[in-house]
Amino acid sequence: MPRTQLNVRANQAAVAAEAARRRRATMTRPLDERTEPDAQDAGHAFVEAAADFMQRYESVFAEEFGTERVAR
Repeated sequence: MPRTQLNVRANQAAVAAEAARRRRATMTRPLDERTEPDAQDAGHAFVEAAADFMQRYESVFAEEFGTERVAR
């Protein structure tokens, strides 16, 4: 996943640094662990929405482009 700069307040940075020190991990690891479930949820929601879209509009695409599938 691409990295982006994140600005935090000093007290939040101190808490993250202490948590990282206790775990012998990088300072970003506690934040990654807390936000990863949200990122996974967003990914699952996207896949479900894409599948729903394809199911709803499959006939429209088939009518416009045919039913042959291209192997990738």
